[in-house]
Amino acid sequence: METIYMDVQVKEYMDKYPEEIVAMYACLRDLIFESVTYEPEEKLWAKLPSFYVADNFIRLIPFKDHMNIEAQAITKHANELAGYKITPKGMLQLYLKQEVPAEVLKKIFSETLLE
Repeated sequence: METIYMDVQVKEYMDKYPEEIVAMYACLRDLIFESVTYEPEEKLWAKLPSFYVADNFIRLIPFKDHMNIEAQAITKHANELAGYKITPKGMLQLYLKQEVPAEVLKKIFSETLLE
């Protein structure tokens, strides 16, 4: 299934990454949209794919073997993310070989994007 990007710049940016990272982005993107009842704005911010609702945001920062997820509610749910690395800046590092903690991420995304 091909990801339908809302923003052409995000698509062009993600096209530079390996297929596995693009698939992870698509999975996380779907979780973001499933976790809220309104549609976040998807756009590049400082060359980083970002999702906005008012002043609240989530950033998905791709690397060759993992994705950093920046969302305000991550540290609140750190105990539910045992086994995953959380950076000193409070970002979740999700590696390709790790299972996506979908239910926890839905809570994090919902709480982060609340208006």
